[in-house]
Amino acid sequence: MTDAAIAPATDFSGDAKAGAKSSDTRVFAPFEWLLAMRYLRARRSEGFISVIAGFSFLGIMLGVATLIIVMAVMNGFRKELVGKILGLNGHVIVNRIDRPFDDYDAIAAKLRGVASVKTVIPLIEGQVMVSTQATAVGGNVRGMSEASVKSLKLVASNVRDGTFDGFDTQGGIAIGTRLAETLRVGVGDGVTLLGPRGACTPFGCLPRSKTYPVTAIFEMGMSEYDRIMIFMPLEESQKFFSRDQTVDAVEVITNDPEAVAGTISAMRAIAMPGIHFSDWKARNETFIRVLDVERTMMFIILSLIILVAAFNIISGLMMLVKDKGRDIGILRTMGATKGAVMRVFLITGASIGVVGTLAGLVMGVLFTRNIEEIRQGVMHLSGRTVFDPNFYYLTRMPADMDVTETTMIVAMGLLLAILATIYPSWRASRLDPVEALRYG
Repeated sequence: MTDAAIAPATDFSGDAKAGAKSSDTRVFAPFEWLLAMRYLRARRSEGFISVIAGFSFLGIMLGVATLIIVMAVMNGFRKELVGKILGLNGHVIVNRIDRPFDDYDAIAAKLRGVASVKTVIPLIEGQVMVSTQATAVGGNVRGMSEASVKSLKLVASNVRDGTFDGFDTQGGIAIGTRLAETLRVGVGDGVTLLGPRGACTPFGCLPRSKTYPVTAIFEMGMSEYDRIMIFMPLEESQKFFSRDQTVDAVEVITNDPEAVAGTISAMRAIAMPGIHFSDWKARNETFIRVLDVERTMMFIILSLIILVAAFNIISGLMMLVKDKGRDIGILRTMGATKGAVMRVFLITGASIGVVGTLAGLVMGVLFTRNIEEIRQGVMHLSGRTVFDPNFYYLTRMPADMDVTETTMIVAMGLLLAILATIYPSWRASRLDPVEALRYG
């Protein structure tokens, strides 16, 4: 055989002539996509590789979907719980620390003059024993005026029976649905409240006991509040708790709870001596911090599912590269460059990750949008209570998808899927065509 006859073969082992032949081939050319899709449709003899690819697809899909669902539920929990807290309690709590709070009307008038203040609520709060002929339980009384109660939309808009109209003059109380169920009472029934301090005698202070009719029953959607909360007219609560003409605190509801620090600064500028301000974030700091830590840790832990699926893509592609060694050698001798071979396997692996991530996004969104219906269906099929409000405080399964967070999850899935294909694709491009044909 002459040197001229073997020259093409020796040239094909390098990149010079191959590069010349493929110099007009653009990046991600149609034949690269064709080969990549062909490798995804493995033959029967390559069934194990297709199984690995299938598990990689399912792993990424379930990982992305699970992460989206769990983060949406965690966000829903935080939003609902914080919303319930802010719906019942003020954003700023104002206390007088130098003497009894008897000038609350004047202080409230000054606070209403602050631009960011929406509502000012003087109140009395105390612990009582609530009893009927059926049972006796503990309760938390909040003495407020009719206007103040109606300003709490969480309460006023969720009245299940009775009304708050004429609350100041009816001489009755309003209780939550779960407390009403425990006491086995309805609107118009009498409930006896037993307070810790009543009339004082030479022998000591006696407990105060009085029976009140139930004028309204509300349901705020947070079982803990519905189980213990009792609303009483402000003047009546002053008499019951022996407060004379004083209140325990003044709660301020602002236009923007997140900007409460600026509101406190504006209120302090009014120069009211002996007045102390505290905001809802400081009062619930531990609770909010626990929610944020749980949310962060769940994100980190569940992200490992996507990482494991990415490793499956690496192992599957490595096996595919080993199985297709002879094909790679033929492609190289036909003029395919190292870059073309690398892009073929890059497309193969990335297709699994991209399609799996998008499928996980669709699955996560659909599951999140219908999570309450799914919970009801599971309860119906299993006959067991899922998400018991007695333990989780909420009556519905909350879910709130954050667009930015969901976008970050999808971007992370796509990035990991693409990064997982780089090393196997690079290994495929580095195969020597002569060695591949000799031992393939």
